[in-house]
Amino acid sequence: MRVPSIVLLCLLGAGCGQVGEEAVQSCGPTETDEALAYADQVAHLIRGEELRAVVAELASDEYEGRAPGTAGDVKAREWIAARLAEANIAPGADQGYEQPFELVSVTTELPAAWPFSTGVSISPGAEFVANVGNQTSLASLADAELVFVGYGIQAPEYEWDDYKSQDMSGKVLVMLNNDPEWDRGLFAGERRLYYGRWTYKYEIAARLGAAGAIIIHTTPSAGYPWQVVETSWSGPQYEIPAEGEPRLEVAAWITESAARALLASAGHELDALVQSARSRDFAPVPLGISTSLELEAGLERVETANVLGVLPGCDENLKNEAVVVTAHHDHLGKGVAASEGEDVIYNGAFDNATGVAAVLSLAKALEGLPSPPRRSIVFALVGAEEQGLLGSAYYARHPTFHAGRIAANVNLDGVSIWGEASDMIFIGLGKSSLDQVAADVASYVGRTLQGDQFPDQGYYYRSDQFSFAKIGVPGVYLDGGVEIIGKPEGWGRMRINAYITRDYHQPSDELTDDWVFDGMVADTRFGLLTTYLIAQANEMQSWNPGDEFAAARAAALAELEAGY
Repeated sequence: MRVPSIVLLCLLGAGCGQVGEEAVQSCGPTETDEALAYADQVAHLIRGEELRAVVAELASDEYEGRAPGTAGDVKAREWIAARLAEANIAPGADQGYEQPFELVSVTTELPAAWPFSTGVSISPGAEFVANVGNQTSLASLADAELVFVGYGIQAPEYEWDDYKSQDMSGKVLVMLNNDPEWDRGLFAGERRLYYGRWTYKYEIAARLGAAGAIIIHTTPSAGYPWQVVETSWSGPQYEIPAEGEPRLEVAAWITESAARALLASAGHELDALVQSARSRDFAPVPLGISTSLELEAGLERVETANVLGVLPGCDENLKNEAVVVTAHHDHLGKGVAASEGEDVIYNGAFDNATGVAAVLSLAKALEGLPSPPRRSIVFALVGAEEQGLLGSAYYARHPTFHAGRIAANVNLDGVSIWGEASDMIFIGLGKSSLDQVAADVASYVGRTLQGDQFPDQGYYYRSDQFSFAKIGVPGVYLDGGVEIIGKPEGWGRMRINAYITRDYHQPSDELTDDWVFDGMVADTRFGLLTTYLIAQANEMQSWNPGDEFAAARAAALAELEAGY
């Protein structure tokens, strides 16, 4: 464990209680009902006007969308660190509040058209997006053969292999988004696994030696419309510097309509190919199409940082363990105006200035407790989430507490702006012992606990708790509720869907007069109580038997046993 020197005195025992039962008593109650009531006494410190003030600040045009490495990013990090200091939260990194890390910024120049050997060309933006995948200034495909590989998945635990040992070297793989969802006994039914994420698909294509990969977009399979792909993949794309791992030359998306036309030009029907992919017996289909393409890219090395604060634990036996509370501080920056006066600042008010506001309020409340929690609490406002969870991935590679000593992650990526809900959505319900923690909190506050309401959209793998899961740390992603008190049934779901369609990753994600802050207060209180219960528990949190991340937890604990 690498603990910042500024907190060593407390971790060594100064003012943190005594060993044994006296230490437990001096560090707050451990019994569930008493612990909830104890933490709830500071919930009044979570105020709607303060949450609004944080959102108004970070989502203002002054921060220019908070893209990594920009002046707005620096300004946001400095502002957040100052708020942690005001709340008496100690610096959580080795040299202060910031844990810096480097990113490679790749800005791909798209050609006027992407031509294929059948005479079909597709248009940039409207029909395809593509990026240089090799972290160099030039990527090229030279008469590369296109092969349809179904879902592009190798999953031996499900006896599923879309590649059937065929040589993919130098080819361009055309694949479906998502994973097989029509059978609850196959994969996880409609709940998307990591196999359904675009990151997995590019990773396995590179691992198999492919030169390029094209994912066919549909709104149902992605969970968002084409415009989200277009905007998210335009402009600078940030990555953690390559460390020798296999990489693609070209990583691309294509619209469903463009895919249909391209396949038809070689005598293939998309629907027939999709149907053939719905079987374990599927084998790659050479499409009789080839392509040559050169993409140029501007490269820049930029530095960003996670902002870390720590509330040192009080219990002599548990203070070297931690609960990590996360929210990402970054967003998409600025676009390019197509007309005079066009709004091109991606302010990221809901996504994720609201989460930052919640974590700052939660930190202030926990610091206000009569006695600190038993375990240490790390408040991690991470960067570069929108570029692939890069800030949390960097923290997971370089944690301030060993993975085997992180009890759990509590992640807040957007809290309710529509009003107080009678339910609470727990993304990841059913995966770990955190189920009981969340259920206890829900019962205490009088909310119904529900699992992911959009399981087909793979939200568990699209936010920062996933970076922690990969190193074995169980996580609870609290995603507000959908049943808004005082509104008709379904009203909240309708508003959320409208946000995804209209505002998600758009300049219109701004603070507006119709935001309601009692829901943010309620959701932040839920996060406060959840964090405190985890911090006070006698045992570490664990994955349910057979979960996909249980082996990573076992490996982290074994590393500790071996004398880390």
